[in-house]
Amino acid sequence: MQLYVPTAPPPKRQAARAPKLASLQGARIGILENGKLNAPEMLNEVAALLVQRHGCTVRKLASKRNASAPAPSNTLTDIAQEVDFVITGLGD
Repeated sequence: MQLYVPTAPPPKRQAARAPKLASLQGARIGILENGKLNAPEMLNEVAALLVQRHGCTVRKLASKRNASAPAPSNTLTDIAQEVDFVITGLGD
């Protein structure tokens, strides 16, 4: 009888994470909505709270029409040039 360990090593990351923001004060927000029915409303509400509490500004709204697929790399590249951070989430 052979026994197998049902684990796998963690995947190697091919990209580094962005550095942590020192502060949200005055930061530029990007919104990435995923095509779900209520996503724009939910994300805009979160953005409004960040504007109110931290003086952020909403700079960019982008869409990806498939909630289960990653955003196209050109979409992420375009957003990254104009904002300090991006909020996204499901709007079910």
